[in-house]
Amino acid sequence: MTKIQDHNILVTGGAGAIGSHLVKALLERNCRITVVDNLSSGYRDNIPEDGTIRFFPLDIASGDQLDDVFQDTFDVVFHLAANFANKNSVDHPEQDLQTNGLGTLKILDRCRRFKVRRFVYASSSCVYGNFNGPMDEEIASFDQGTPYAITKLLGEQYTQFYTAYHGLSTATVRYFNCYGPGERPGPYRNVIPNFLYTALCGRPLQITGNGDETRDFCYVSDIVKGTILAAEHDEYCGQIFNLAMGQPTSIVDLAERINTLTKNAAGLSLVGRRDWDSVVHRQPSIHKALAQLNFEAATPLDQGLECTLSWMQEHWSAIEEEQKNIDHPDAFTNPSITTG
Repeated sequence: MTKIQDHNILVTGGAGAIGSHLVKALLERNCRITVVDNLSSGYRDNIPEDGTIRFFPLDIASGDQLDDVFQDTFDVVFHLAANFANKNSVDHPEQDLQTNGLGTLKILDRCRRFKVRRFVYASSSCVYGNFNGPMDEEIASFDQGTPYAITKLLGEQYTQFYTAYHGLSTATVRYFNCYGPGERPGPYRNVIPNFLYTALCGRPLQITGNGDETRDFCYVSDIVKGTILAAEHDEYCGQIFNLAMGQPTSIVDLAERINTLTKNAAGLSLVGRRDWDSVVHRQPSIHKALAQLNFEAATPLDQGLECTLSWMQEHWSAIEEEQKNIDHPDAFTNPSITTG
């Protein structure tokens, strides 16, 4: 095990909702940090104002520009950059493959060439496909419902190849429905920021399906903790870890909690299930992450929702300004409840 402290770190996707929290946690460990993010879904102001952070606003699928980034010698690379997420990939499958497939391959190959000590790949619970039973890390489905799920699984396979063939020390973490401060609402965003935004606007929360669908919501600080632990436990090479709360929540229950929290009296409405969204339940196994990483998520859902709501209220003016072009009820149906 190698504790992350005073290391030189690259975070791809470091301006995103999860990546920016990871950057903050690494700063607390006195790390020197480089962020690569094309800001397609991230925000420059998510990155902490710290004069030591190097920021490259470029696409990970770009060629020679990445070589400039890797001129610095990195101890660890956290690869979180991705074309996000399910509905976006259905609408833009070529861009999804370019970023999640080719982009991941380019990052991995530079980790090999520039002798990075440890690579951590941020995958998603969506690689379990339409499997509705208990999900342990030995399972991955080839029955995938979206291009995003296909390319996240492809990224896992590339990561495994670079471990087996090139000896690159890697870990893969499968995120289950991460949420928390920093994620804006929008058509391609996740259910919690969209529900919170809709509730604060006093509208009914639209649920696709019958609402009995369950997901495992894991707060961002817990996800970050697990991601760092996966990097530190380098005695486990090429391993995959679920990062999840281990407590399923129905979408109806989530919606009711959010309406209660925001005092939204508009209630709920049910709309038809989307063609690509056939997963009913996500049931992660959390035993491997606990046994090998000593990882256990600690933030109760209600506490996490309160923190996320507080952040949204603090940033309400900026969020409202951003939503002007897409501010209509249909845009905030829960678009990505299957996303990790």
